[in-house]
Amino acid sequence: MRSREEHRQPKIPQGSCQQEGAVKPQGTVGAPSSSPAQIAPSSREDHSDLLERMLDRENLRLAYKRVVQNGGAPGVDGVTVAELQAYLRTHWEHVKSELQAGTYRPAPVRRVEIPKPGGGVRLLGIPTVMDRLLQQALLQVMNPIFDAHFSWYSYGFRPGKRAHDAVLQAQRYIRDGYRWVVDIDLEKFFDRVNHDMLMARVARKVKDKRVLKLIRAYLNAGVMINGVCQRTEEGTPQGGPLSPLLANILLDDLDKELTRRGLRFVRYADDCNIFVASKRAGERVMESVIRFLEGKLKLRVNRDKSAVDRPWKRKFLGFSFLSDKEATIRLAPKTISRFKEKVRKITSRSRPIPMEERIRRLNQYTMGWVSYFRLASMKNHCERFDQWIRRRLRMCLWKQWKRVRTRIRELRALGVPEWACHVMANSRRGPWEMSRTINYALPTSYWEAKGLSRMLSRYMVSVKPFPPSMPHNIHAKIKAIYESRRLPYDFPGTTPSIVGRAHCGLSRQRPDHVRLVRRQSLHHRSTKVLALQGEKLAVFPFFGFPHPLGAADGCRSASAI
Repeated sequence: MRSREEHRQPKIPQGSCQQEGAVKPQGTVGAPSSSPAQIAPSSREDHSDLLERMLDRENLRLAYKRVVQNGGAPGVDGVTVAELQAYLRTHWEHVKSELQAGTYRPAPVRRVEIPKPGGGVRLLGIPTVMDRLLQQALLQVMNPIFDAHFSWYSYGFRPGKRAHDAVLQAQRYIRDGYRWVVDIDLEKFFDRVNHDMLMARVARKVKDKRVLKLIRAYLNAGVMINGVCQRTEEGTPQGGPLSPLLANILLDDLDKELTRRGLRFVRYADDCNIFVASKRAGERVMESVIRFLEGKLKLRVNRDKSAVDRPWKRKFLGFSFLSDKEATIRLAPKTISRFKEKVRKITSRSRPIPMEERIRRLNQYTMGWVSYFRLASMKNHCERFDQWIRRRLRMCLWKQWKRVRTRIRELRALGVPEWACHVMANSRRGPWEMSRTINYALPTSYWEAKGLSRMLSRYMVSVKPFPPSMPHNIHAKIKAIYESRRLPYDFPGTTPSIVGRAHCGLSRQRPDHVRLVRRQSLHHRSTKVLALQGEKLAVFPFFGFPHPLGAADGCRSASAI
């Protein structure tokens, strides 16, 4: 007789792939298990034909499409992305034969220095468009081999993962009581990667010697500085498509070591935060991790920037946290100062830029900024930023109206009374002070008509669709539905603060619905329904979301989860 547990589990043939996947490896307790779809079948094969897969026509087509989409500056040969197709027609057969023979030599990268916000410069290496194409094609066949074995808590430059996931995971650690962080900063990580150690780790899974030789050639390609090629003995140049994967391969040993010790960590590229329960434990972890990085991985830790501190006193990927129980995500002070510095540069009154172009650049920057930092609680920040940006634009416009007669003419066209036009036009105050005076003549509607996008509107559209009063059981129900449909779900649960008694259950009429029944609610509503429409979460109007994000079948649809 089989037991109840034996009846529940399906029979799995011994030695099959499903049986291997059913066993969760040690050290991954609490982490989502990897599905068979996430582990490529090629990861268990002998990758001796990796070069042929790299040179496959379909793989090269996808690589070409990605390189064209990314754009970028030309390399040392001066060939642009727009000229890549014509370049391939004349040179591809020769390049392909050299790759197959193992005699291909990449061109040196072009050195570009980008100033850092905190001082100093970041060294970037721009490969030629041909090398970018080959690196992208190599990345597409190597990524499935290595990514399936990376740690779950490594979020940088990985498919299906993003910086927001890393910040949310850090927030969960803080909520669980680990309110000390070991912030480790690697000094010039991409410039100090040891080539021998990196190639040894690549060779663990890549058996094609032609590919290993090609990767080594890219590492030793050199850097072109002022027309002189300098050989690179260490480091992987930032700017190439292959560099992020190589960095993850090297730092995967760090992830495995932290997992073996049972530490709670989050890593995004070379930014690694380890969360502990006390300062003393953090100091012990700091010293042991530094010994591991400098001894076994031959990397250098910046001890001045590394610290054991409270999470709300540190910065992680531009975010920080509040010291409350929920560890509310907020903007780091340096993030705010960098944002203002960039806006000041765009709205500088000493730069003679047409107002239409200035607004276009502002929209491009601010909308992208809000899309990234929407995870933080920044409604008040966005409102103040909008006011400040409009004032700076009024300052630029007043500077453009240099002459008194021009100011009178423009103010008169805006509907300002005649006496006020003369008073303001003859004022001796500077443009910044006058930008406040002419506020009523150039209101918000004026700038919206000019095409200026409001940061507050963009933020309110992109905030999490769940209200703060959403109880945990509803999150669990919705998460179960999304997992059954294999849709991404990245919203952590919030503390329930709902008025009255609540009951949540699946709708009997529609299995894909979640029904929330509230008694004694403020609006005297008895039923509220959450419905799934494709990959979007639809909410009936009486659910009470603050803003509609679209309409479908009489519902207010929230953004895709």
